[in-house]
Amino acid sequence: MGISKEIERIAHKVSDDIRITPAEALVLWREAPLWLLGELAVGRKERVSGTNVFYNRNFHVEPTNVCVFNCEFCSYRRPKGSPEAWDYSLEEIETIVREKSGSKKACKDSSACGQSALDLAAPQCEADGDVQVVPPLGDKQEAAKGDVLSPQATEVHIVGGVHPDHDLHYYVEMIRRVKNIIPTATVKAFTAIELSYMIRKAGLSVTEGLQLLQRAGMEAIPGGGAEIFDETLRAKICPDKGSTAEWFEVHREAHRLGIPTNATMLYGHVETLEHRIDHLDRLRRQQDESTLLHVEQSAFNAFIPLKYRNRNNRMSDIGEVSVVEDLKTLAMSRIYLDNIPHIKAYWVMYGKTITELALAFGADDIDGTIDDSTKIYSMAGGDANPTMTVAEIERMAQNAGYTAVERDTFYNAI
Repeated sequence: MGISKEIERIAHKVSDDIRITPAEALVLWREAPLWLLGELAVGRKERVSGTNVFYNRNFHVEPTNVCVFNCEFCSYRRPKGSPEAWDYSLEEIETIVREKSGSKKACKDSSACGQSALDLAAPQCEADGDVQVVPPLGDKQEAAKGDVLSPQATEVHIVGGVHPDHDLHYYVEMIRRVKNIIPTATVKAFTAIELSYMIRKAGLSVTEGLQLLQRAGMEAIPGGGAEIFDETLRAKICPDKGSTAEWFEVHREAHRLGIPTNATMLYGHVETLEHRIDHLDRLRRQQDESTLLHVEQSAFNAFIPLKYRNRNNRMSDIGEVSVVEDLKTLAMSRIYLDNIPHIKAYWVMYGKTITELALAFGADDIDGTIDDSTKIYSMAGGDANPTMTVAEIERMAQNAGYTAVERDTFYNAI
């Protein structure tokens, strides 16, 4: 089957690094063959990052799955008082971090730590099913001989539910304690929705709240909580959650303060292609603004398309999109987001096999070693014990014709 002249015209624009419009993106998404999308996306990926596939040594800390919000798509959230809820104390979080980092003890004076460099999972949350939840405290698996998991981790990723009782100062102290235990690791912490809630609860402006966290040691912000930006659709799938405007306010202000962030999109539920393109377009416009007003290193570092997984939530009856749609979404993300440097295929969500395939559709990052430290996607039907060794990552990149490059949070090669 031949390619239309319109598709050829748009493809030439992409190949020549000429920005495409939302209308052109819709035509490409609907009508272009999968192989062409992959070719265009890989071309753009290689012009940005060459033959590199990035990863890091990281682990997650999920302080709680108690959440004031109750999103339709969420498999992670539990109400306060549920037997499947967890809410770790600061001392328990210290234990998790010590175990994952290999540290034996923390500094006695947590207030003495936390002065860090200034430049620095949509989450799927409520289960109605009878899944047995095992909180991520104390999970540890042996690596194969010669493989390396998190030690020495260069990033601690902290996200969880929006707990009704914890305030900003609790999270400031949490970051200080984490930095005491593993001071050389970057703390990438809290979605914009978590941040907006804790900062408002403290009666501070977004700027004031972010500065407090930054001084404690928060150096980057993940991209979760974006879901879908269309306000009408958002009102249906997460009506009581923080708004699109709140999400952008936090990221915009973070960029102004020199804090790099990521961005996500939850796709494959009840949204349309138009909703996805609108989402990408809003991110592209924000990136234009942030890079114009501030240094490029303190804008969006990476975009992560997050696939809706349908286990144990109130939208389970709609099913999941195909692998072909996953690959199209990755490719179109790389093609459309011409100003966001990295596209991440989050392997915990896709699984290892599809993640390797994603490297042929524009992804240049697969996240990190994880070290069996996250339950967000596990509770929605993903890998129950997500762990990837460095050797596995290297083999994955090599199989796709690329070279695995260990990075820090800011995409500096290590």
